[in-house]
Amino acid sequence: MSLVEPWRQDALLAGASRRWVRWLPWVVAFVYCAALMPVTLGVLNADYNLNAGIAGTLAVIQTVPLLYAVIRPLQAWCIVFAADVVGALALLTADTAGYAWPFPAMEIVGLVLLCLAVGLRESRRTLVLVWATTIVAGVGLTFLAPDSTSNTAATVIVLSAVALILGAALRERYDAQRRLAEQETISEAERSRRTLLEERARIARELHDVVAHHMSMITVQADTATYRLEGLSPEVQEEFTSIATTARASLGEMRRLLGVLRSEDADGELTPQPGLADIGRLAEATTRAGVPVDVTTCEIEVPETVGLSAYRIVQEALANVVRHAPGAPTRVTVSAGDEKVLVLVVNGPSPEPPESPLEDTGTGQGLVGMRERVRLVGGSLETGPLPDGGFRVAAELPTTAKDFT
Repeated sequence: MSLVEPWRQDALLAGASRRWVRWLPWVVAFVYCAALMPVTLGVLNADYNLNAGIAGTLAVIQTVPLLYAVIRPLQAWCIVFAADVVGALALLTADTAGYAWPFPAMEIVGLVLLCLAVGLRESRRTLVLVWATTIVAGVGLTFLAPDSTSNTAATVIVLSAVALILGAALRERYDAQRRLAEQETISEAERSRRTLLEERARIARELHDVVAHHMSMITVQADTATYRLEGLSPEVQEEFTSIATTARASLGEMRRLLGVLRSEDADGELTPQPGLADIGRLAEATTRAGVPVDVTTCEIEVPETVGLSAYRIVQEALANVVRHAPGAPTRVTVSAGDEKVLVLVVNGPSPEPPESPLEDTGTGQGLVGMRERVRLVGGSLETGPLPDGGFRVAAELPTTAKDFT
């Protein structure tokens, strides 16, 4: 960042949206400085017969701070006003007969411009102090006014008050517009959030109406199959019981998730979330679905978020095996490393690829969901096919992850 950049950020009207408005104070200050300096020098030296050296010094001090007023208007006003008072005292030694005193016309222009800049930046209390200082100085100099001079102290007091009030009004109007724009931005964000919540609730209702009905039908049909169908072998009856149990568990979990979508105060949030200890039961359910799963786990205390992420990763990986490689031997390994939990799910090729897979198209949301869960806990994920036709999912989750559930 250049040295000029901070000055631009602190300058008057630096927050304006249009570029020419941001540059306007600099242009005005430069034009007035370039115009007032030679005029001030000429008037003090030629009209008031003030010494050329003193006139040149006063001209510089009374005009150059106008450039500084763009970023520090109050400090610039203090410098110029003090120089004007000193100049008024210096003019007492010159020929002021018939001329304006204590503030010549060019000094009045500079003071009014500075008061406008101060009004744009400072608080009301500061503006009152600036005007009070102007009144005190003007009244005090009036008692020293030479004869046959045009006293301009009252003019400076009135014009400075007008400039201060105008600057304050413009600043307060700008602040009000800025606060209104910020409030509109906040309101828009709130409307977007409310729209999102309403959409989530609508999706939750639709999911419940569509999915829950079919899951309930599967559960009822599986539970009553042994009574409705005669001659079922014990193995088939056990299979129907397993289907009913799995469907009932899935229905309960789905209802808990839909409850979260529908209401932040849903009772489903009181139910403990699955973790590392539930991976074994998950593997058993997958084995009953026809995919042999070999599970190796370790007992380790981890935050609930990490345990839930590991469970969901294994759940999604096994679901992918069932969908895309039915019957493929699968190995699930959960081990503890150096402050990390390593989750590995590896499956081989399907022993007898079906003529048509259970799902001939994939949404890709499963892997996306895995990566999102791993990212939230600060871990890493690697997925990819194996040379023998299988697939590998490897996740590394830190045990120090914060619990956000």
